[in-house]
Amino acid sequence: MTDKHTTTQFQITETMIIGGNNPFVLIAGPCVIEAEKLIMETAEKLKQITTKLGIPLVFKASFDKANRTALSSFRGEGMAEGLRILAKVREELDLPVLTDIHQPEQAEPVAAVVDIVQIPAFLCRQTDLLVAAAATGKVVNIKKGQFLAPWDMKNVVEKVAKSGNQRIMVTERGTSFGYNNLVVDMTGLIELGKIGYPVVFDGTHSVQKPGGQGNATGGNREYVKYLSRAAAAVGIDGLFLETHPDPNRALSDGPNMVKLDELEELLKMVKDIDQYIKDGGK
Repeated sequence: MTDKHTTTQFQITETMIIGGNNPFVLIAGPCVIEAEKLIMETAEKLKQITTKLGIPLVFKASFDKANRTALSSFRGEGMAEGLRILAKVREELDLPVLTDIHQPEQAEPVAAVVDIVQIPAFLCRQTDLLVAAAATGKVVNIKKGQFLAPWDMKNVVEKVAKSGNQRIMVTERGTSFGYNNLVVDMTGLIELGKIGYPVVFDGTHSVQKPGGQGNATGGNREYVKYLSRAAAAVGIDGLFLETHPDPNRALSDGPNMVKLDELEELLKMVKDIDQYIKDGGK
């Protein structure tokens, strides 16, 4: 990725394009599906905000958080119920949806509902998982492992591309820096862009403190807006933000999620920066 965007572009839906020099796509929603009512209300509010600002929206939520810190942590509603709720978001609110998979056999049933299949960061090198996701024909979003250098993602991406699927997104979500800490090297976004596929910045997972609360992950949500603005200034194709009406009461990743009522102000700033960069500073 340079000052002039060179990443490939493709359609997520008939009306939504990501990559090239197009405006950024927002991927947003709660970390995990807690309940149908919360999911529908959050998705509806997100649609209102992004329609007002003219930002393309993909709704995200996980039906299962298989890598929670502790066995007692809430994991989600399960695949059957989770996919039912995501299908309802897609149909009733006319929004594309994204969710992640953890096992190859989940790829096909998930792809029957969602527009984007996501590979979690901890699993980004799992060949069978990547090949199964590629075979669905859906857009595949691969989270960069916290343990990988940006250029290491070239081999990861090729596993999907050489399996016959070129609709690939790569997401930066921070790099392990000592114990219970992540940092973001903004030059990593440039390196990821050199691979050629759309680059997404995950502003909320990048401020996590993995395992930082002993039996749960901590985070510093106050830094999300600063990192998101910085990423937009470097140049990104997508922005990934987890949001919740009341993050302090969220059942997963609350410390790093953005409060839903505060999201619009953040997005306005990111949109202005994104437009400035993609207009060549004019």
